[in-house]
Amino acid sequence: MMGRLLLDVKVVDQRAVDKLRKEAETIGKGSFALAWVLDQRSEERSRGVTIDVASNRFQTESTAFTILDAPGHQDFIPNMIAGASQADFAILVIDANTGGFESGLRGQTREHALLIRSMGVSRVIVAINKLDMVAWSQGRFEEIKNQMAGFLAAANFQHKNISFVPVSGLHGDNLVRRSTDPAASWYTGPTLIEELENSEPNARALTNPLRMTVSDVYRTMQSPVTVSGRIDAGSLQTGDAVLVQPSGEKAYIKSVLVDEAPSEWAVAGQNAVLHLSHIDPIHVRVGDIVCDPARPVPRADTFTLKALAFDILMPMEVAVYRGRLQVGGRIVAIPALLDKITGQVIKKKPKIVKPGTVARIVVKLEAQVPLEAGQRVVLRSGGQTVAAGLLE
Repeated sequence: MMGRLLLDVKVVDQRAVDKLRKEAETIGKGSFALAWVLDQRSEERSRGVTIDVASNRFQTESTAFTILDAPGHQDFIPNMIAGASQADFAILVIDANTGGFESGLRGQTREHALLIRSMGVSRVIVAINKLDMVAWSQGRFEEIKNQMAGFLAAANFQHKNISFVPVSGLHGDNLVRRSTDPAASWYTGPTLIEELENSEPNARALTNPLRMTVSDVYRTMQSPVTVSGRIDAGSLQTGDAVLVQPSGEKAYIKSVLVDEAPSEWAVAGQNAVLHLSHIDPIHVRVGDIVCDPARPVPRADTFTLKALAFDILMPMEVAVYRGRLQVGGRIVAIPALLDKITGQVIKKKPKIVKPGTVARIVVKLEAQVPLEAGQRVVLRSGGQTVAAGLLE
């Protein structure tokens, strides 16, 4: 679907898609050509699934967008968390095929919706895809819309922040241009691109201390230590001194790229590439935080989390995710169950936390990592997301 959108907004041209189609046909996956616009790794192409977060950019007359195409498969949820942690809003893609939506709601659709809300994304556009395969049935669209509206409301999305668009990713109906199929004439609402343009990004923490989560580290001609990521708070400019946590090493910004173009500065909400100097590559890793040396993000190996439980919680081993950061840990204490709305303590020191309950939990980590109040983290265990919440 996103490959088709990029084709229709002319980020990629038809010749490039035709070339991908020929390559796809050689391994019997000709219909995957549009997916290959973003799925560029050989393993993704051979398996027919997105594995890592792919990014691309496009512009309309009024807005510049960065797409983070995150994997939907349950094996790659950690990569999906990394993508969701950088997003202002989400497009949740639903399979309208008979049985497709139902099996998704029991599995990945459900987990993804809970995760994007847990990562602070409050605006979601539900793209009900493959409606051409059910003859553009308005009844099927309404059935999925009603079920998803109820589920998203239960996941704490506000009604005003949820939109539904019936689309065909393969043919491009209602993505950029309105569908011309007579069977789809019942839908007169906005296209997907119009819904995107109508979405307001979250307020930026421009005046807060610099915080930039490192999503990639690599060597370039400009610097042996080049990092990319989204600036979560504050601002930076060429020549600034920065601190990398948790190593505690100082570096200097030699130069900055914003949207692949040289820039003297970058601010919260932007994706930036920083060419660093005066730091050894061994001190910089994916998941680290580049921050203001005068007001650094603290390091900790224990934290208290106000968490919404998706599964039963008790003292147990967990994997902790914050953006690209992943570290092992253990729930060592559950001081209290909390009221969902007021946050008041309703029970002290429960033995377990039931799904759908909010609790204050204490987690001990295997290593010191950069953590501070207000960050959002996800806890997983046994291949499932068991809780998510805010650091206190």
